[in-house]
Amino acid sequence: MLILLPPSETKRPGGSKRVLDVDALALPSLAPQRSQVVDALVALSADPKAATRVLKLSPRQLDEIAVNAGIREAPTMPAVDRYTGVLYDALDAASLDATSRRWLGRHVMIHSAPFGPVGALDRIPAYRLGAGASLPEVPALTRVWADAVKNALAAASIPFVLDMRSEAYVALGPVPEDVASVYVRVVSHGPDGAVRALNHFNKHAKGALVRRLAQNRPRVASRAGFVKWADAAGMRVREGKPGELELFA
Repeated sequence: MLILLPPSETKRPGGSKRVLDVDALALPSLAPQRSQVVDALVALSADPKAATRVLKLSPRQLDEIAVNAGIREAPTMPAVDRYTGVLYDALDAASLDATSRRWLGRHVMIHSAPFGPVGALDRIPAYRLGAGASLPEVPALTRVWADAVKNALAAASIPFVLDMRSEAYVALGPVPEDVASVYVRVVSHGPDGAVRALNHFNKHAKGALVRRLAQNRPRVASRAGFVKWADAAGMRVREGKPGELELFA
């Protein structure tokens, strides 16, 4: 099973002295796209006014321009530790034991805008770039990534994908049609009994789910296998729209 997670806008600073190596990241066939986007991000940083506009920075976020300018020389850390925010706080990968972290490294990828999907333990620097940004001199990110990511996932011989990305990142790399997959949508019963999709608790539930998977390390290779494990783990899931499962928070 491969779990695809979205990134977070907020990131932990710092890391080790090892710098970014795009050839060492998961799905190495994406190295040309990674270099293209990183180069464009660095070039954009040379024009602070343009960078502020393209990245939609507030006056308090202007230091993100320098972060992007130094992305190739910046310290790195495992992607699952780099990201912060609701999902990654719930996952709390730093508190997991070594065996659970190795499981994350084998089974989880985080889909970033500048690097595409990277392994949970792949080392990346801090950066500022969202899925909807339009970098000068570069095609739209959907054109840069979508087919390349789709082909890379197809070549990886993955038996089953649990897709927990936001829809913006799904657009940057759809799961190939011939790969068994399911999209997870987090829902809850409202006071009136109606089932509604969640926002904040959506992220928390996804992080908690991945933490539970890393701790239990089940052998899941199909939609039915995931549903069986979730039921046994006391997590309520049900069939949703075609291609989706609903996870109740």
